[in-house]
Amino acid sequence: MKKISDPALATIILAAGKGTRMKSDAPKVIHKLAGLPMVTRVIQLSEAIGSVKTVVIIGYKYQMVMDALADENVEYALQKDQLGTGHAVEQARDNLKNFKGNVLILSGDVPLLSKSTLLNLLSTHSSSEADATILSADVDDPTGYGRVIRRNDNTLDKIVEHKDASDDQRLIPEINAGIYIINSETLFELLPKVKNKNAQQEYYLPDVLPMILSKKGKVSIEKTENSHEILGVNTVKQLEELNEIFKKQDEK
Repeated sequence: MKKISDPALATIILAAGKGTRMKSDAPKVIHKLAGLPMVTRVIQLSEAIGSVKTVVIIGYKYQMVMDALADENVEYALQKDQLGTGHAVEQARDNLKNFKGNVLILSGDVPLLSKSTLLNLLSTHSSSEADATILSADVDDPTGYGRVIRRNDNTLDKIVEHKDASDDQRLIPEINAGIYIINSETLFELLPKVKNKNAQQEYYLPDVLPMILSKKGKVSIEKTENSHEILGVNTVKQLEELNEIFKKQDEK
């Protein structure tokens, strides 16, 4: 559990994308899960774990997102061009310029994460005195996901994307869930150093992890046993599936 003496926590929620495969003009994150915009559920989670500030990164049709979140206690940072997750987080620099502590990065389209899982993530980050901690999970079919490669001490060695993985690495069921907690000073020191030398010419947040490791820093791993929690929404069908999962959770 999070101790009172732990550093302050701020949360950045990535919510700038359109979500083309939703086949809707509305931004993906305001599509509803059990009656609430899915990004609202992520904001509520941020508050539940004690974030002192929540910054929502907005972009596509951002006014619609702001209207949907009119009653929420959040700040906004505008990502005018969607140039990757690293670029998105960089847009919150001004919001957090006076903040010292840990920054949790969540996705507005991953609405089933639980409070207990994130508290475990915070606890692992704190107790291991890591510079960054990632959330992982074992999945039945890891095709397409970045594989988590561990060191002998169970900290992170590297994340290998599926397309770059060897045959042996592709057998690893543990994947990167795309949820991170990083020391604020480390995060904003390294983000400008992220390059966009990839097929999409985008700036990827996970690229700060090897930079931390190259400076002899530590990246810890918290593995959730509930892999359904890390499911994202990219299509209407996936949203329907998550609604069913949510209903079953509610009935327990």
